[in-house]
Amino acid sequence: MNKKFRKPAAGFVNQLLRDPEVRVHFEVERARTELAAAVRAARQRAGLTQAELAKKIRTSQSVIARIESGTDQRTPSLPMLAKIAEACRGHLEVRFTFPKAA
Repeated sequence: MNKKFRKPAAGFVNQLLRDPEVRVHFEVERARTELAAAVRAARQRAGLTQAELAKKIRTSQSVIARIESGTDQRTPSLPMLAKIAEACRGHLEVRFTFPKAA
């Protein structure tokens, strides 16, 4: 590939993210990925398998696996997330973050 035509990915991504619709989709996917990682980390910290966590919150292991994969288009409800947090001996926090003023 000719170096003359290469562009850094960050610049390309930043350009795409200027579009409000693209930005919303990006933020939803980022949140879904972070949520999946948080559920997996909480479960592992509690020393539970997916099956054990599922039993504690009265769902199936496959539901836990889908949440932890981050690829399921369904977002778990707040009550489901609160049950997961309680079963893992934690609590659920939901918050918004804002950029710092310049």
